[in-house]
Amino acid sequence: MTLAATELAFRAASVALLLVLAASLLADFRNVLAARLGAAFALGSAAHAASYSIGVSSLVPAWHAPLIALSTGNIVVFWLFTRALFDDEFRLRSWHGLIWAAVTAFSLVGCLWIAPGGNMRFPVIAVDLIVLGFIALAVAQTIASWSADLVERRRNVRVFIVCAAALYGGLNALLQILVAFSAGDVTDTINTGVLACIVAAIAYAMLRVDGADLFPIAPEPAPAIAPVQPVAEDADQKLIDALMRLMADERIYRQENITIGVLAGRLRIPEYRLRRLINQRLGYRNFNVFLNNHRIEEAKAALADPAQAEVPVITIAMDAGFQSLGPFNRAFKAVTGVTPTEYRRLKVNAV
Repeated sequence: MTLAATELAFRAASVALLLVLAASLLADFRNVLAARLGAAFALGSAAHAASYSIGVSSLVPAWHAPLIALSTGNIVVFWLFTRALFDDEFRLRSWHGLIWAAVTAFSLVGCLWIAPGGNMRFPVIAVDLIVLGFIALAVAQTIASWSADLVERRRNVRVFIVCAAALYGGLNALLQILVAFSAGDVTDTINTGVLACIVAAIAYAMLRVDGADLFPIAPEPAPAIAPVQPVAEDADQKLIDALMRLMADERIYRQENITIGVLAGRLRIPEYRLRRLINQRLGYRNFNVFLNNHRIEEAKAALADPAQAEVPVITIAMDAGFQSLGPFNRAFKAVTGVTPTEYRRLKVNAV
């Protein structure tokens, strides 16, 4: 088999797998943002598999340019996908779409006008730097939210998906900056082969994980200050009771920068066991949401207390463990449906 035929086979295999993965996500989880972004990322990756070459030329066919542009814009989709996948509270904003449109448009302009005008090196390097920047953002977001993730299977798959995609994308961007104008057919064939293997591995990893772990259909539960499952093993129930005493009596959630590791240390159990208890027994997927719900319960009591009617909202928020007013307002409204000020007014009027 010739190099050209081998490369074509690798590209076809990658595109086919990615299209199947996108169709599967949309069929089973079309109402979940992370799944829709995952499907969009798979479709953009299919455009990448069909169009990408480490070696570049200033003569890009007109039909090829849109595929390259979609492939470039897909790095923004990758960043958004990782945010939605690992942060259940993430929501798309209009400026996210504007960023994707700007990156895609720049790539298209580079293919159709800048490169043919004799400035090929500029758009290639600029696009690859953009790719590296968004990969860095995705990796940083993944690392930052790692410790708060309570879903064990999602914690495991996030490492594989992000590392595989980031390493492939990052290495390709660096290679294109360094050897884009001297790469040959062998380099492109190896690249497409590696891509096909990575796509197959990611598809296999995602199919092995329960879809509900990655793409929850039900929203995060309302504040649960007591176990939502009344029947538990004796050892687990004792730990849950001890955890609730720390929350209710010591109000440990007030501590600045409290982590699940600190809480596990107080309970004298491994961190993974506490993570499993909070996730499987109390129904939480994120440790910060678990803490914030306890903080909000304290804030609700303070806001409804006539004796604290003159206490500023920011003081109540800080006393409950929030570090600033903005996150408190957002978290409070997400739980209650109203702002803290509105909640206080409603409670005062109800008296």
